Amino acid sequence: MDIADKISGIARRGHEQLDHITNEQATKSALVLPLLQALGYDPFDPSEVVPEFTADVGTKKGEKVDYAIRKNGELSILIECKPKGTDLSNAQYTQLFRYFSCTEAKFAILTNGFEYRFFSDLDAANKLDIRPFFIFSMDDFNDSDIEQLKKFTKPNFDVDTILSTANRLKYTNLAKRAIEDLLRDSPEGFVKYVIGLIYDGRQTRQIIEEFTPIVKDASSLYIKEQVAQRLKGALARNYVDDTISQPDPVESEVAAPEDDIITTQEEIDGYNIVRSILAEHLDVSRITMRDSKTYCAILLDNSNRKPLCKLHFNSKNIKRVGLFVDKKEERVEIEKVSDIYKYRDRLMATAQGYDL
Repeated sequence: MDIADKISGIARRGHEQLDHITNEQATKSALVLPLLQALGYDPFDPSEVVPEFTADVGTKKGEKVDYAIRKNGELSILIECKPKGTDLSNAQYTQLFRYFSCTEAKFAILTNGFEYRFFSDLDAANKLDIRPFFIFSMDDFNDSDIEQLKKFTKPNFDVDTILSTANRLKYTNLAKRAIEDLLRDSPEGFVKYVIGLIYDGRQTRQIIEEFTPIVKDASSLYIKEQVAQRLKGALARNYVDDTISQPDPVESEVAAPEDDIITTQEEIDGYNIVRSILAEHLDVSRITMRDSKTYCAILLDNSNRKPLCKLHFNSKNIKRVGLFVDKKEERVEIEKVSDIYKYRDRLMATAQGYDL
């Protein structure tokens, strides 16, 4: 099992156990330590993963950081944990900040179990940066994120290699988020810039107000089209091999692809969650998606005879997941996409019903 599958499994179990992860210690046990183990470190070896690492800092005596990782006996990474659900962008990590400046560790991680923020001293030597150079979320990661995370695995960990790309990675990620905010919010300066490219008249206040919703809609449409295009390529690579016989078309609610269908990010997230749930027991290349105007179908073997579930996410206010019993659909309402994890057993039962 590769590291991406391991992490998906940790996240899935974490969501299944959310009601029991009620404090910081439970967050460590259920999420943080399993991730360290997935990275190749032995959480049961206190010489490698040091719990409650203590170092006297100035007048502060006996303060502790949750974990310290040693590689070949040298202190490499400091880790501070917060309870599940903590907003890390507003979290205090003063102990991590103080410890970093007085130890030989070059990296520090702040985490709430699901999200991991990686820091170093890129801005000033021996002083922890205010902004992380890498953020990894177990609920939302891509191939690029996995490649960055692999640099922190025990076999691959090399300080110089990570630092050589960390600065560029930091500002690339910051620029990406800035562009995302720009396209989503369309501030006036951006609207004026776009108007200047497409409109020859004078940019009066009335013209700016008229064009603002147009620019916002165009930005949103562009993002959706890019997502749909990338998904189409991913699904094409995931298609079942031509040597597998396909059933003849039968009457089905699954619609044929249409040009004006937009696959949303929530549908992509739902598809990936179903894949992660079923990855334990079947080859995920057998799981495919077909989108339509009214819902998104997730199928086994790209066969409309083998529906795994349907994502009814097109309503503005209500999300529903269609679950199957004897090929009869039952729709259940969910608040957020990650609630799909709650129906793991039913999804597994549906898949197993197709004689895996």
